[in-house]
Amino acid sequence: MTPKPSPATDDVGLEPVDAQKHRTGLARLWHALGYSLAGLRAGWGEKAFRQEVLMAVVLLPAACWLGRSWLETAVLIASVVAVMVVELLNTAVEAAIDRIGPERHALSKKAKDMGSAAVLLALLLMVGIWVAALCARFVA
Repeated sequence: MTPKPSPATDDVGLEPVDAQKHRTGLARLWHALGYSLAGLRAGWGEKAFRQEVLMAVVLLPAACWLGRSWLETAVLIASVVAVMVVELLNTAVEAAIDRIGPERHALSKKAKDMGSAAVLLALLLMVGIWVAALCARFVA
């Protein structure tokens, strides 16, 4: 009787399926950085993410000029970065749904719509924060 490979190994049974779980210290951090950079490269393939990066290139320096304190500057910057984070998460949800299958399903639509709504809310939050900062700087 041959032993069955454990669920944590591939078909050959030699290499863990998710080797990252078994790494520690700097090796884990180094590989995590690689996965993160791969995620950013994958996000770059999305037109919406590229547009948001272009927006960030303009708004991040503007936040340093517009903010009247380090806290206000940090909030302005965080609102821009939050939009990009939510866009990456939305793209991840869409990719996972597309991986499941091409057929239409109510739950797939719901998941994609909710991801899109999250991006919309992040954008509205960012706009509200920036409008408030602009009004405080130029109207008050």
